[in-house]
Amino acid sequence: MIRQDGRGLDKIRKVVITRNYMKYAEGSCLIELGNTKVVCTASVEESVPRFLKGTGTGWVTAEYGMLPRSCQSRIQRGKDSGRTYEIQRLVGRSLRTVADMTMFGERTIWIDCDVIQGDGGTRTASITGSFIALVDALSKMKKDGNISAIPIKDFVAATSVGMLNGDLLLDLCYEEDSKAGVDMNVVMTGAGEFIEIQGTAEREPFNKEQMDKLLTLAQKGIKDLIEIQRNSLGNISW
Repeated sequence: MIRQDGRGLDKIRKVVITRNYMKYAEGSCLIELGNTKVVCTASVEESVPRFLKGTGTGWVTAEYGMLPRSCQSRIQRGKDSGRTYEIQRLVGRSLRTVADMTMFGERTIWIDCDVIQGDGGTRTASITGSFIALVDALSKMKKDGNISAIPIKDFVAATSVGMLNGDLLLDLCYEEDSKAGVDMNVVMTGAGEFIEIQGTAEREPFNKEQMDKLLTLAQKGIKDLIEIQRNSLGNISW
């Protein structure tokens, strides 16, 4: 099949990461994944949830939202859905997996993912961009003398894969995702370890061989994304 943007079936969309996108946040970026655009910010708060008080350990948590006209039809403000909560929990889990929060001190890093334009892959773009924002916030904490090193154990990124008319596709746009018989979101570390796999058959079930091929395709895409992250963070003093 020929994809609407002309890329190969095993290619991710064009990715542009603009760091320090927001003036006041400790860390931020605009991530553009094709026509999907998400602003990711990281804010440092000098407190932790009650269950961590007195432990000396920090926390990372996330919130996610979409602007009313980020999509083809208007999204009503103040109507957080189950999907919203699912995505923000996913972003938080993904970042906590690669962050050594024992080195934060009792601080919370709030990650905010604001979708300003959606064309599929908003959750995967949020994870990939939030990692940049988190590293920049931790870098500022290091410069300010609050931590001795940037407590990141590995990179993390995410992408989508799917099956459409018998073809395996990497990094689905909205039109592809809405028609796919199988779609999957995959989160992985730079070492190639899985953090989360969300896979659903929309029409016909899929078998293990197809699943393995989809995961291999996702691994390829995430490897490309992490290389983009590395290049974007090239001036960070780890």
